[in-house]
Amino acid sequence: MPTLASRDAPIAALATAPGRGAVGIVRISGRDLGGLAAALCGGSAPQPRQATLRPLHDTAGRLLDRALVLYFVAPHSYTGEDVLELQLHGGAALLQLALETVLERGRHSGLRLAEPGEFTQRAFLNGKLDLAQAEAVADLIDATTASAVRSATRALSGELSTLVNALAAELRALRALVEATLDFPDEDIDFVRSAQVDARLDELQARLDAALQRTRQGALLRDGMRVVLAGQPNVGKSSLLNALAGAELAIVTDVAGTTRDRVSESIQIDGVALHVIDTAGLRDSSDPVERIGVQRSWDAIADADAVLFLHDLTRLEQPQYAADEARIARRLADHASVAPLHLWNKADARGDAAAARDAFAAAQGWGDGRGLLLSAREHSGLDELRAELLRACGWQALPDGVFLARTRHVQALSACAGHLQSARSELGYEHLELLAEELRLAHDALMTITGEVSADALLGDIFGRFCIGK
Repeated sequence: MPTLASRDAPIAALATAPGRGAVGIVRISGRDLGGLAAALCGGSAPQPRQATLRPLHDTAGRLLDRALVLYFVAPHSYTGEDVLELQLHGGAALLQLALETVLERGRHSGLRLAEPGEFTQRAFLNGKLDLAQAEAVADLIDATTASAVRSATRALSGELSTLVNALAAELRALRALVEATLDFPDEDIDFVRSAQVDARLDELQARLDAALQRTRQGALLRDGMRVVLAGQPNVGKSSLLNALAGAELAIVTDVAGTTRDRVSESIQIDGVALHVIDTAGLRDSSDPVERIGVQRSWDAIADADAVLFLHDLTRLEQPQYAADEARIARRLADHASVAPLHLWNKADARGDAAAARDAFAAAQGWGDGRGLLLSAREHSGLDELRAELLRACGWQALPDGVFLARTRHVQALSACAGHLQSARSELGYEHLELLAEELRLAHDALMTITGEVSADALLGDIFGRFCIGK
């Protein structure tokens, strides 16, 4: 991201996606852009906040296009600085020439190309957005489901920030109360007790827990869930992927080892994105290519949020198959970070599917009747599987809606909760300095969400992931 010294320089970039389109936008932001606006618009700056049609000439005086010009004077703009937008016809070559012309016209003022996310970073630095809202801008652009769009809009409108600020206000009040007592060492314990600090801490902890629940849901909605299909060759993993996706994505044959590398697809269940990965069948092989595929399968299993362990109900009585199932189950226990969900496929092929499942699971020590019966070929049992996946990832629709959130928001709230718990343990002791310090740390952890407490490294990581022009 730009250094502090370069943040005062005006910036310019294409604000629309590369390629051919009806309209393309060149965006400029900086301080006192009136002179540049006049130079680009034929000698006189356009009226602020009014759309004006002006000819745009290159530096040699040749007409490039007639641009619809919008001029926003600070602080009434997206970035909080002067902002000039040129809306042109959306040809790639035309837009590049227009951008080059803008940069040349503004060269004397230090105008330069914007870096990824720099317009939104300036909006944050100038107090137009807090950090959570700035992140919501990127999330709204990247949203792939209707639920994610609505939730990102809630975050952009300030729902997460309002929640955080309300918690912060209560924390500040508690901090002020506790720190004020430090001036009266002979009365501090009685004063804290009379002010019911313990009850207020309990209430704050309960509100924080509720906020943490909503934020976890928002993080899940944003990031989705990685689901890995695992099992021996020819148990129906590729068929299940195709059934869940509703398309023939993976090749399905009776030949063992058909899938040699990971095949992935993103699907939606109640607006939650699930990134489903079909892996090579888990078996020992002399084929070097297949061995690489199997190792990649284990790598995917190690990183998965959910592992679906598929079993073939038509092969349960085969001794070698049963031995291999036990071997895979033991290795899954070592490699997977979550307990696998057992899926018993090809239930359409035997009438005693439930009894066969229960007997095999009991013999393996997995528990009677553990897992779901389904038929990937007949698409039966898929609704139960979808519901189980949502349950496994902890998804639940909240009555007051979900705002999109990030893992760092969950971590910040968890850190705040940890410091509150430590503060609670300090009540009743003589050294209230420790109580005050834990409350301060809790407040600081909370404020990293909105950016009131932040580091340049964090800002660089967040805004560096934006697209250029935003």
